[in-house]
Amino acid sequence: MNRTTKPRPTRGSTTRKSLTFAIAAVLGCAGLAASPATADAAQGDLTVQYHTGSTGSDQAEPWLKVKNSGAAGVALSGVKVRYYFKSDTASATYRFACSWAVKGCGNVTGTFGTLAHPTPTADRYLEIGFTPGAGSLAPGADSGDLQLRFHRSDWQPLNQADDYSFGAAQNSYANWSKVTAQLDGAVVWGSAPEGNDPTDPTDPTDPTDPPAEGATLFDDFDYTGHNDPRISANGWSVRSNPGGPGVAGATWAPENVTFPSSGGNSVMNLETSTSGTGESTKQTEVLTKATKFKNGTYATRIKFSDAPTSGPDGDHLVQTFFTINDLKAPMADDYSEYDFEYLPNGGWGEPSNILYTTSWETYNPDPWQAVNQHTEGRQSYAGWHDLVLTIDNSTIRYYVDGRLFGTHDAAYLPERPMSINFNQWLIDLAGQTGTGPRAYDEQVDYILHVKDQVLTPAMVAAKVAAYRSAGTTFEDTVPTA
Repeated sequence: MNRTTKPRPTRGSTTRKSLTFAIAAVLGCAGLAASPATADAAQGDLTVQYHTGSTGSDQAEPWLKVKNSGAAGVALSGVKVRYYFKSDTASATYRFACSWAVKGCGNVTGTFGTLAHPTPTADRYLEIGFTPGAGSLAPGADSGDLQLRFHRSDWQPLNQADDYSFGAAQNSYANWSKVTAQLDGAVVWGSAPEGNDPTDPTDPTDPTDPPAEGATLFDDFDYTGHNDPRISANGWSVRSNPGGPGVAGATWAPENVTFPSSGGNSVMNLETSTSGTGESTKQTEVLTKATKFKNGTYATRIKFSDAPTSGPDGDHLVQTFFTINDLKAPMADDYSEYDFEYLPNGGWGEPSNILYTTSWETYNPDPWQAVNQHTEGRQSYAGWHDLVLTIDNSTIRYYVDGRLFGTHDAAYLPERPMSINFNQWLIDLAGQTGTGPRAYDEQVDYILHVKDQVLTPAMVAAKVAAYRSAGTTFEDTVPTA
């Protein structure tokens, strides 16, 4: 069963422009500047082919193929391709989308930059990159279609006729030297506009570098138990009220939330248990009482479990970290939700362990209708993992253990603030039909949110280390929305 149609009546997200025309946005033409130099590169280990998918005025469609013309395999994660164009106004900003790619749009990235030495036909570029999930190219192999597009953020007409890399008559794939390709930092294909070397370092004032300070929530989960008064004082609720998600008849058990020590740190442990009936099922959830979190960086360290701590295995369990607000009406256009969900034993039609990251637009609980975008990893994620979610004004990105896991479109950006949540629950009782008691643990080391700043995973690690070095176990300077 596809993730977008699975029966999950307690989730949703927001609509931006069109539910069928999702815009994968990477916004930000300011800042990525190059230094003076030339970039006349002869054909090397890569060849780039191009044809234009559109000659219209609403968006540019550079369709590309990257071919390995060398004698050794090439990892696509080391490849960068630049398409050069002339901005329509000095203040214009642009958004990128991947319509379709043989390697999967989730494995294709796009960022915009500004040339240090503008020419009559170029002052900006679109740089295409690949995640490790795109894999490698054997000698002689190509990437297959990369059907890409970009448009002005305000959807005003754009003029392609004066763009350096545009070829109006290029209606089938052919080698195209007006795009450049880098392999592991070296230019191996194409010629950049005069005076602009793709290998020059970017401007250190790149606006993706966050300011030194920002409104922050940090909690090291250093509590004595679920009834520690500091939990509520610090803005958390340990759920006890009934309702979904999960097995009908299940209860949410605050007493199953404990705070043991692990690796020298106090961690939050969520235990979910069952004996095969709804009445015997106890699920766990901890969430912020305030819905005041929107753009910025969300980070946590979670220990997922494939096996129960006791009893027989096999239950369709969901172990989560997510942000969410309330669905005001079926298919409401101001709903938001962003999930990390690990299913150690499958579920929702999946036969075995799978990790989902999902950005929700909206949904209708009855009859079930869901609009979302997701990325999945079909493997075991048992053990500790660093999870990072970043949301800016153009893009949603999910990272697992420092690596980009999924990039989701601007159509799914939040419109209202959200709460931060951790829970562990059972989809159904079909995975393990026995009546023997069993229990599962999900552990959480910390939570960090930095408002309106996009931090890299390395920045997250440094910030958490600084809190711990200073002996700070809790801080919340995020204003109430």
